[in-house]
Amino acid sequence: MAKGPLDGIRILDLTSYIFGPYATQILGDLGADVIKIEAPEGDRQRPVAKAAKNPEMGSIFMALNRNKRSVALDLKLDADREKLHALVPNAQVFIHNVRADAAQRLGFGYEIIAKLNPSIVYVHCVGYGSDGPYAGRQAFDDLVQAASGATDLLPRVDGNPEKRLLPSYIADKVSSLHALYAVLAALFHRERTGEGQFVEVPMFESFTSFLLAEHLAGATFEPQVSHMGYTPALTADRKPLQTKDGWIAVQSPSRAASAKFMELGGIHDAYDSDRFVKAEGGRAKVGAYYAMMRDAALAHTTDEWMALGMQHHIPIMRANTLEDVLTDPHLNAVGFFDVREHPSEGKWRAMKPPIKFSKSPTSIRRDPPRIGQDTADVLEGK
Repeated sequence: MAKGPLDGIRILDLTSYIFGPYATQILGDLGADVIKIEAPEGDRQRPVAKAAKNPEMGSIFMALNRNKRSVALDLKLDADREKLHALVPNAQVFIHNVRADAAQRLGFGYEIIAKLNPSIVYVHCVGYGSDGPYAGRQAFDDLVQAASGATDLLPRVDGNPEKRLLPSYIADKVSSLHALYAVLAALFHRERTGEGQFVEVPMFESFTSFLLAEHLAGATFEPQVSHMGYTPALTADRKPLQTKDGWIAVQSPSRAASAKFMELGGIHDAYDSDRFVKAEGGRAKVGAYYAMMRDAALAHTTDEWMALGMQHHIPIMRANTLEDVLTDPHLNAVGFFDVREHPSEGKWRAMKPPIKFSKSPTSIRRDPPRIGQDTADVLEGK
């Protein structure tokens, strides 16, 4: 079995839901021995109505918890807290997303864990940074999307003033990636110095920094030079184009490439046409441009446009439905979806770790665990 770059690193993972488990799964893909500590009833993300074969093995849990071993402990009991403490000296990372007061009460606050293992990297995934007035408040994806300004994006695109969530648990997943690099950087520091440390990963700040990379826009400067919200990203015309039999996305790098696309779609000399030239003002010309792009796209099938894009160096890609993604020819060719046999769930579809390492490849070594299936082995030191 391939050994990833984190082979030999043991991680005690007390995270649940999505913010945390997504990060620790990637650490497991990278070769770490991730020990998922969960209550006897299991991670609260396990049950998903109508998307499971068994109630404790729901689809989101399956997608976020491979390459982990499950240890079931009731940390309200002194005996089980002692079992957790016994695992700490042999671990390099301790990560959780429990509120600080509850962590202290359950016996795994930073001071307690660091006393047992001073070199441990202790990562606390929180909703809001401990220095601010929101510290200690509950945080979920919807709340952080709202606070970060994400719910203000779609109204700026379509003019509907109703604030709306982006249809993905994107704040949870993005914040998990911040937790991932935090773990890796702290492990690098530990490798060089031998020092462990406390690391705080606040969801609100992490997601806001991600969101405003482009949308801070004019407020990047002080005094503010223009509006917030990056206009090219917020245009209502930034969307796939319909073809004869489906949809494509086109992101033209130049005026010449756009002209060529429209020519291939039967619109010649588009920028010299009456339709474009007689459009008065910048906004009208932009509208005419997108209208011609839409008309041109209808001239060919999606597969034809894919071939024409390659031939003429125009960035074109098929716009898949969620269902289409399962049969996308590129993803199939690289083996992205790995249909595996789970001991209790039967066939299930895993997504292959996307990053390649030439010397220390990633791998899927363990299927998502049932509650506590590895408790005896781990507590016996295996």
